[in-house]
Amino acid sequence: MKTIPVILSAIFVTFSVRPSEQQCLTANDQRVPSPTGHLGLYTGQQSFSLSLLQAINQFNPHENIFFSPYSTYHALLMTYFISANQTEMYLKKTLKLSPTQDKADIFNAYKLDEYTTRTGLIKNGTYEFTNANRIYVAKDIPLRTCVLSLFGSELIQFNFQENPEAARTSINHWVEEKTHDMIKNLLPPGTIDEKTSLVLVNAAYFKGKWENKFNPEETKPEVFYISPSKQTIVDMMHVEATFNYDVSENLMAHILELPYEGEDISMYILLPPFAKEDGIDTVLKKLTIDNFKEVVNGSLSPRQVQVSLPKFSLEHTIELAPILSKIGVGNVFDEAADYSTLTKSKNVSLGGALHKARIEVSEEGTRAAAATVLFTFRSSRPLEPAQFKCNHPFIYLIFDKTDQAVLFTGVFRRPH
Repeated sequence: MKTIPVILSAIFVTFSVRPSEQQCLTANDQRVPSPTGHLGLYTGQQSFSLSLLQAINQFNPHENIFFSPYSTYHALLMTYFISANQTEMYLKKTLKLSPTQDKADIFNAYKLDEYTTRTGLIKNGTYEFTNANRIYVAKDIPLRTCVLSLFGSELIQFNFQENPEAARTSINHWVEEKTHDMIKNLLPPGTIDEKTSLVLVNAAYFKGKWENKFNPEETKPEVFYISPSKQTIVDMMHVEATFNYDVSENLMAHILELPYEGEDISMYILLPPFAKEDGIDTVLKKLTIDNFKEVVNGSLSPRQVQVSLPKFSLEHTIELAPILSKIGVGNVFDEAADYSTLTKSKNVSLGGALHKARIEVSEEGTRAAAATVLFTFRSSRPLEPAQFKCNHPFIYLIFDKTDQAVLFTGVFRRPH
């Protein structure tokens, strides 16, 4: 995901908001974009990701968790662009967007990010990462002219009233295509009906190969301790190599970085002591933004480590509305929400938010995908330092070092 600064600044000018009779985002959408705007797009994404992980864990305290903060962030970012007044302020605060940048700066940064992802400027050939957004609006909703200019092909008008099932199928097919068929049936039957006026969708996909691959011949069934008193069997993968590793007193966990080829993206695993039944909750409480930055910004030291990691795949669907309300999105899901940047119609409000994510971890590497849709209706002692044995619950994060963004994260509590 390496980019050349000179190219970035040139593209930035290209993405200045096109002239329109209306001003959509600010009082002067046509001004020259901030040359440093792209630096602020993900300023608060790490904090947002950790808040979301902690909130989802509170709603699912005993289950496996897997989701994409990146996908959720982008779905809410689209919501922020079409919102106004108090609703806009709630979203800007929740997304922890830079207070020194206005909506036009953030939009231009978003368009640059979307362009580089779509055209492959951030790919280095060793992994694949795609991220795509769409806004579906009912045909009978009058849109502001400037909105059509801003979003272009990302905005689709649909006749929900006449054929809601065709709309649902079309959206699901788009998500399947963008996630290489990993996410199917994001919107179940009944979620789209003739009263639907607005659907915001994000789809994210990642496929990466381990820099140090696990040998399939060494994968074998081993005990996995769901708790110190409850156990099951899992296919455990093994590899020995030089990895970045640490024992963190601040987090009360062992930490390992498993890089993917290209070294721009890594999986970080936080492994609590074996004997602590509340180890996951303890680590999550201590996973502040400062402690997290310390982990991903170089506090780990390279050393020879014997790694044991479960081979697993899982899928997780989350109803996001109550979770997002818990972390402070305010009136976003209320009828009083203000989406007047999109339309002057008062008949648009967000009624729900679904998120579906899937991950496959094998000897070769990782495949992960996620989609977010917002739809409307009208051990007590440390392990030996040279060993990192994930035979009990652990937290994991897939982190993009270039954008400093959390792509996917989860809690593995038990094999399926």
